[in-house]
Amino acid sequence: MMEEVKEAASVLSVHDDSIRVTEVLKDGDTLTFIIVSQKLSGTGEYHVDRTYEDFEWLQQHLFSQEDVPGIQGVIFPPLPAKPQVNASSRSIKQLGFLALGECQPYCKALEAFLQQVATHTILSKNKAVEVFLTSSDPPGRQKVKKNIFNRLSQAVEEMRKEGHKDVDEFFQNERDHNLVLTGCTKTAAEKFLDVVATEQKIAVACGHFSTALHLCVEPGEDPDKQAFSRVCVKLSEVFESIKKNMTSVAENNVNTLGLGLDLESRYQEAEREMLFRRTCKLVELENARRNAEKAKPVKKAAMEEVKKAAETEFEQISGVAKQEIERFQGARVEMLQQALVSWCEKQLLTAKESADQFNQHLEVFRGMA
Repeated sequence: MMEEVKEAASVLSVHDDSIRVTEVLKDGDTLTFIIVSQKLSGTGEYHVDRTYEDFEWLQQHLFSQEDVPGIQGVIFPPLPAKPQVNASSRSIKQLGFLALGECQPYCKALEAFLQQVATHTILSKNKAVEVFLTSSDPPGRQKVKKNIFNRLSQAVEEMRKEGHKDVDEFFQNERDHNLVLTGCTKTAAEKFLDVVATEQKIAVACGHFSTALHLCVEPGEDPDKQAFSRVCVKLSEVFESIKKNMTSVAENNVNTLGLGLDLESRYQEAEREMLFRRTCKLVELENARRNAEKAKPVKKAAMEEVKKAAETEFEQISGVAKQEIERFQGARVEMLQQALVSWCEKQLLTAKESADQFNQHLEVFRGMA
C-alpha cells in the first residue's frame, strides 16, 4: 500500500532536472496536476496525475523520517499553500503571486518544490519520492497528521524558545541574519506584488477606455465627424496595444522575479523553522544536562543516558544543519540570479515588441495629420 511507504536508500529512476508540472485540470473545486519526468533509462517518460493532497502526502513522509540521523537539521523545500479555485481575500494574501488567477505560476512553484526534493541528498532517498513521481496509482489521500515539523505558527507554546541564546556563534549569527532576511524578503515580495496588481489594473482600465472610444464613432458624411471617428478608432487601437503591453509586463513580473521572490520568502521561512527546531533541541539538551547534574544516585545513570542521547541527537542535527545552510546560501543566490536574469530578458523582449508596435501607430497618426 502507498500509505506504508518507508524510506530507503534508493536512487530515483528519473532525471531530477527533467521534472515538470505541465498542466492543471479542474473538476469543480478539485485541481489535478500533471507531472512529467524523463526516465533515467532513456526509454521514455513518466506521466502521473497528482492532487494537492498527494503533495501533502509526500511532504508528510519527508517530515516523518525520525529515524534518519539529523533529519531535523534539514531545510525542507517549502510546499506552496493549497490553491483555491474561488480564493478568499485571506487565501489570496497567503498565496501572493500564486493567487493571481493563472495556473502557470502555481505549476511552476510545485515544479520547483519537486525538483528541490529530487536533488536533495537526504530527502531524495525516501522511497515516497520515487513512488510520487513514477507510480500510476495515486498516493495515500489520508488526512495529514500533525508532527514534530509543524509550522512555527502552530507551535505557540514553543515560541519562548526562539529567543534562547545559542551556544554556537555560527548558528546565532545565522538566526540573526535569517530574521532580517525573512522580513526584508517578505516586504520585497509584497511590494512587488503591489506593482503587479497595479499593472493589471492599468491594463483593465486601458481595455475599458479602448472600448469606450468606439462609442465616439459617429456615422454620416460630415468630413469632420469622419475624421474624428478615425482618430477615435486609432486611439482605441493604441490603448488596446497599451493594454496588451501592460498585461505582458505583469505576466513577466509574476513568472520571473515574482516567483523568485515568492520562493525566496518561503525558503527563508523554511530555514527559520529548521533553526527553531534546533534551538528547541538545544533547550532540551541543556535541561537534560541540568537534570543529570541534580539527579539523585538512584536516577543518576538513567539521567546520564538521557543526556548522552540528547547530546548525540543535537550534534547530528547541528552537523546536518551546517551543511544545509551552506547549500542553501549558494542555492538561494543562484535562484534569485536566475529570476533576475529571466526578468530582464523577458521585459527587454516585451519592450522591443511594444516599441515596434507603438512606432507603427505613430506612423499612422503622422499620415492622418
